[in-house]
Amino acid sequence: MKLAYFDCFAGAAGDMVVGALIDAGCDVGALAGELAKLKLPGCEVSAEKVSRGGIVAAKFNVTVTDGAGHRPLSEILTLIDSAALPGRSGETAKAIFRRLGEVEAKIHGVDVEEVHFHEVGAADSIMDIVGAAVALELLGIEKVVCSGIPTGTGTVETAHGTLPVPAPATAALLAGARAAGTPEGCSGEITTPTGAAILTTLAESFGPMGEMDVQAVGYGAGSRDGGPVPNLLRVFIGADTDDGSADTVVELSANLDDCTGEVIGATLAKLLAAGCVDAWAAPIYMKKSRPAWMLSALCRPEGVAAAEDIFFVETTTLGVRRRTCRRAKLDRRNVTVETPYGPVRVKVSGRGGRDLTASAEFADAAAAAEAHAVGVREVIAAALAQYRKESR
Repeated sequence: MKLAYFDCFAGAAGDMVVGALIDAGCDVGALAGELAKLKLPGCEVSAEKVSRGGIVAAKFNVTVTDGAGHRPLSEILTLIDSAALPGRSGETAKAIFRRLGEVEAKIHGVDVEEVHFHEVGAADSIMDIVGAAVALELLGIEKVVCSGIPTGTGTVETAHGTLPVPAPATAALLAGARAAGTPEGCSGEITTPTGAAILTTLAESFGPMGEMDVQAVGYGAGSRDGGPVPNLLRVFIGADTDDGSADTVVELSANLDDCTGEVIGATLAKLLAAGCVDAWAAPIYMKKSRPAWMLSALCRPEGVAAAEDIFFVETTTLGVRRRTCRRAKLDRRNVTVETPYGPVRVKVSGRGGRDLTASAEFADAAAAAEAHAVGVREVIAAALAQYRKESR
């Protein structure tokens, strides 16, 4: 699977995303040809090599001589549909704009059909978003992963006046993603709504770069020059080395020497009910040889805040440790088999197209055993025997 990993060490903007993909190998001529299908009047695109902090990068430029300053969502979606863009790029671009529309509608308290994009509805922003979608398609990217996204500090001037950084749209787009601290010495808006919309819509996960066979590295330059950190966005293009599916999870843990077993049991139940992948407790010894428990939970990045709240509200801990993990997973599916005791689901797991494990769904087996007055092990054995017979 071909993967693009965006390293947002200095933030992100729409032109930086496109520039990074151009620098990583996307053909500028082919990209410009596809964007011309949008038929935006007085609008041309180009790319040039620039230097930021001594690093040569691609700067994606959009020159507009006759462009409307704002457009409704419906007009932008029609433009994209009329362009007949390659592969999935049209649907990708529309998904980004729809997400932006939903965010803007919520911020301004209007229906999504009433949203008029201002900065993001201008021709240059349209070219940035559609350009990113087309560039990913031309490079054959099947999966996007992103680092944490820093937002900047201070204020920014918008069509709605002076607003805090991150701008309301950027802040809303980061919900469910991962924000990162602003690099020391950087000020102002370093991640724009356009950049946030592209990355948060397309990224399957956020966190450190996992294992991949790197084929190309690209740098996209922003408009600013100077400062303590080069105004660049870096992308790694390569092949995902995972044979099965994989994701990023966060392990939370806390040591408890003054918490009862009843409280720990209730906390485990609440963590699992809140969507944690797993939760457990293990006996440990703390200082002065005190017997204690280490309470742990495994959760997805977007669920960290809710899980930490449970730790703090339900237990006596004063702190929760975090550890980000890259998790390889087997591909999973359910198969229902017919047994003398009725239908039972079997969970089948494997990788590389080969099944490796099979186990009967215990709840199904227990219900069937109760209904037929037999041992649950007998139902499990019958379900697995039938699965093996059918899988041959």
